[in-house]
Amino acid sequence: MRLALAQLDVEASAVETNRERAEAAIAEAADRGADLVALPEIFNVGYFAFDSYQREAEPVEGPTLTRIADAAREHDVGVLAGSIVEDLAETESVETPADEGLANTSVLFDRDGNRLAVYRKHHLFGYESAEAQMLVPGETLGIAEFEGATVGMTTCYDLRFPELYRGIAAEGADLILVPSAWPYPRVEHWKLLPRARAVENQLFVATINGSGAYDDAELLGRSTVYDPWGTTLASTGDDPALVVTDVDLNRVEAVREEFPAWYDRRT
Repeated sequence: MRLALAQLDVEASAVETNRERAEAAIAEAADRGADLVALPEIFNVGYFAFDSYQREAEPVEGPTLTRIADAAREHDVGVLAGSIVEDLAETESVETPADEGLANTSVLFDRDGNRLAVYRKHHLFGYESAEAQMLVPGETLGIAEFEGATVGMTTCYDLRFPELYRGIAAEGADLILVPSAWPYPRVEHWKLLPRARAVENQLFVATINGSGAYDDAELLGRSTVYDPWGTTLASTGDDPALVVTDVDLNRVEAVREEFPAWYDRRT
């Protein structure tokens, strides 16, 4: 599988501009032979634009995800739209964990623009963030089959909670995608946590961060793909970029057979 991570320059509240950048990244990823392209956390509104959350919230069937589905279909590529601020009360076609409120929601589309999975962020960030006060946490795992791969989804702060990743791995995931809006100064955490999740579960972990600044917060970029040994396959700096690399999914079982920590665990 050829995987592309779209590290977008996300402008706060500039929804149309951000949508266009996402569409352009999907087109470029397809031109570079990607099978699957992943977008950052709240790529349309901007994670730190909390004052815009209520105004810009959309249902899963809303304009942002409709355009991403159309782009997936047009360019014949799978897309993880990760994520938007979802208006739970307006979403009609997906079972929701609450009748109302907002959620931080990612959707995985296949090459035909069909929804394969919907994931709502489980762990809501409260440190210097309004997310925990404004949003409703998700209750179900985000896992789907995509062209022979079992793909798991988590979001940003979820990286600090290893039990979530163990649960996804136990469901057979080969690859976990992590759309994020991870800011400075926590660079070392950003490098350590996904590598640890890859090593302890012996699978691929790919982090998709944004780029750009909002007030006092500046995203640190560094979108990265880690293999089941925790080795970096591809990465970038803090500027907008498209990270493209080939992921050999057979490596998951090969690593587990060679170093059988996965099979030695006691539950």
